[in-house]
Amino acid sequence: MRTPRLLALSAVTLAAIALAGCAAPGAGDAEPATRAGGTLVYATGDAEPACLDPHVGGNYPQALISTQYIEPLVGRDASGKITPWLATDWAMSEDGLTWDFTLAEGVTFTDGTPLDAAAVKTNIEHLQDPETQSSTGFIALQKVQEVEVVSDSHARFHLSEPDSALLESLSQQWTAIQSPAGIARGMEVNCQLPIGTGPFIVEEWVPQDHVTLVRNENYQTPGPENDHSDGDDGAGAYLDGIEWRFIPDAATRFAALQSGEVHVIDNPLPSDITAIAQSSDGEHIDAPRPGSVNRIELNAGQAPFDDALVREAFIRSADPAPGIETLFLGTATRAVSPLASIEPLATGDAGLLKTDPKRAAALLDEAGWKPGADGVREKDGARLTVRFPVSTNQSTAAEQSLFEQIQANTAAVGFDVQLEPVDLSTWHKRLGAHEYEAVSAPYTKVGPDVLRILYHSDGMTPAPSGYFANHAQLSDPELDATLEQAAQTANEGERATLYADAQQRILESFTVLPLYDQQNHFLARGVTGVTTLGTVATPTFVNAKLQA
Repeated sequence: MRTPRLLALSAVTLAAIALAGCAAPGAGDAEPATRAGGTLVYATGDAEPACLDPHVGGNYPQALISTQYIEPLVGRDASGKITPWLATDWAMSEDGLTWDFTLAEGVTFTDGTPLDAAAVKTNIEHLQDPETQSSTGFIALQKVQEVEVVSDSHARFHLSEPDSALLESLSQQWTAIQSPAGIARGMEVNCQLPIGTGPFIVEEWVPQDHVTLVRNENYQTPGPENDHSDGDDGAGAYLDGIEWRFIPDAATRFAALQSGEVHVIDNPLPSDITAIAQSSDGEHIDAPRPGSVNRIELNAGQAPFDDALVREAFIRSADPAPGIETLFLGTATRAVSPLASIEPLATGDAGLLKTDPKRAAALLDEAGWKPGADGVREKDGARLTVRFPVSTNQSTAAEQSLFEQIQANTAAVGFDVQLEPVDLSTWHKRLGAHEYEAVSAPYTKVGPDVLRILYHSDGMTPAPSGYFANHAQLSDPELDATLEQAAQTANEGERATLYADAQQRILESFTVLPLYDQQNHFLARGVTGVTTLGTVATPTFVNAKLQA
């Protein structure tokens, strides 16, 4: 049965296709004429960052925008290979406890401060300082004990234990390198106007409206996606600047794209993606994020999901596959692993996720939960209630509709899933107070080490920001040991075996219901050369040109 939300999406599809059909015949048949200069307008549906410095907190909206002005020590290409960036070379000691990084010479931040080993040291210390309130960067670099300044161009990282994921962690925006002079201005100023080495510079931030970025005329550090680093005109952006707008409503963003008011949007509706695909007036960029998948995690730390039988009953009755197929219109595929499909070491076990309502009902009977008068199961006077806060800033309309279908599916065997749409701030408070039994919490980290962050028992301890990553409250000593060993193992074959074991254990815990790869869809119109980084799949506009 199609839900009212699905019918609404279908109506939007028809309208969008009709609008797209207004494109001139033959559009897109030839390479469009382009021009240098001009201002690209980007409209985002992600939550507006509270701070433009990605060291503070560390969420995906910060990564999206900071890609334009702050760069990491290393990059990562589409195949997963780590590539030079601000660091041109690196070497690990035999015992894995020391890493030496050689920095690009002659590079300065856009305030004129030199990029040197002292700047790298300041950045790592900034990330690790509790006053910075970092979460993603702090967690990623917990094994770094100290950064030694060997020379201006030579930074030496000393680790508490080997970290096979260090380079992956250093490729992310949440650990990217910014001006130490900028950091020294204090959090309030640096949140407003962070200073990096990127192709653009933050000029102005008008909260709840836009951020103005202008071209870095002295860009010196072409990243892995730059296609003109050896050109006569240098490696800098062709654009004069970017206007980064915050437009929460997906329909409004798409209408602005179609009217030519904006050039690029993110988080489009599946129907909008379909409309662009069926027309020749625009481009769809599909860039799923690495690391973990979109998933529902069950809180094993409190009733009723402290009982593995109840957790399995939920997994067996949720049945997300039909909803993913219909609601996402072919733009998402059901996941069977806690790792994204683009991760080379992802493995799954579809049998553990197989829908079986009869088995789910039998498991609940075995666990002592009996049907009540209204169909909701009860035990010792308590109802089988599942509080499920949903961040309306992070969950798309299609995903929220999917949660409604899961709510109905699990109700058929006796669960009372209470979906609670809330803003991002309230959502964080709910999680911090453990006021949830189920949650879908996006988390992005390059590589399989994300499993350690999300499911190691240490992940139940909050970072300085107050955020903790182990929302499943999974505590399994054998899983902890496997994840620790994988994090210290440089041998790729051994890592693959260990991470396969870890994924199997996580699925067997029935604390995680994988849904689909974390979605990164971008629609572009009136612009060419938009691409995404192989790190956390954020867009870069260093190659972008507006159409003439």
